[in-house]
Amino acid sequence: MSSPRVVSLAPSATATVTALGAAETLVGVTHHCDTPDDAGAAHGTESPAPVGGWLNPDLDRVAELAPDVVLTSDGLQSDLADDCRERGFAVRHREPATLDEVIATFAARGADVGRPEAGDRLAAEARDRLDRIADAVADRPRPTVYCEEWSDPPMAAGNWVPDAVRAAGGRYPFVEPGERSREVALATVERADPDHVIVHVCGHGDRVDPATVEERDWAVDAPVHVIDDSLLNQPSPALVDGVERLARLLHPGTESYS
Repeated sequence: MSSPRVVSLAPSATATVTALGAAETLVGVTHHCDTPDDAGAAHGTESPAPVGGWLNPDLDRVAELAPDVVLTSDGLQSDLADDCRERGFAVRHREPATLDEVIATFAARGADVGRPEAGDRLAAEARDRLDRIADAVADRPRPTVYCEEWSDPPMAAGNWVPDAVRAAGGRYPFVEPGERSREVALATVERADPDHVIVHVCGHGDRVDPATVEERDWAVDAPVHVIDDSLLNQPSPALVDGVERLARLLHPGTESYS
């Protein structure tokens, strides 16, 4: 069976396809995607062609790549997915909102790129890792955690992040699982009296000075941890790495799961 020609317009889709061992199918990716050295190898290319940004890709360039399937993700790409369908592309749009839905997406992406067994295996491995974390933190006190996805203005992280905090053994009273991230008043964070502040500013990796939050004019006395935003903001296998990272921060000494 020949490998499909895959264009990924979402960094999370690219990361998931890579984790599936199917990066060789990629013939096009955005400037924001990270790809391994063998990406595109199944189609005789040294690397996938860049097709622009994840919100404004060049669809004429995508058409030139003759994709068998185009991958999109997130509600912000819903209109883009529609535009791709209007051009006749076979689009596989995945829009997970909770941790469970993210894990289910791993299996779906396997089917999207002709690797269903790899998708099922990746999803099962992720659930097994989460089960090990749950066992490790089961009898521990649950600290209150505030996760900040954006800092100007402060935004409390939503979507799957509340699930991730709870899976890591914490409490997250700011946004319900599956709801979008939202602006939060500093007084709201103060009243919650968090034990930990997690900063994962979208698009900044781990290149955020914690002092910008530590020295904020608020009555919060908690350690500030800056982590790579891909560990919490991206609905890919990196999110499971993020849950493990959170568990280590919230519950030092419970690393037997990793």
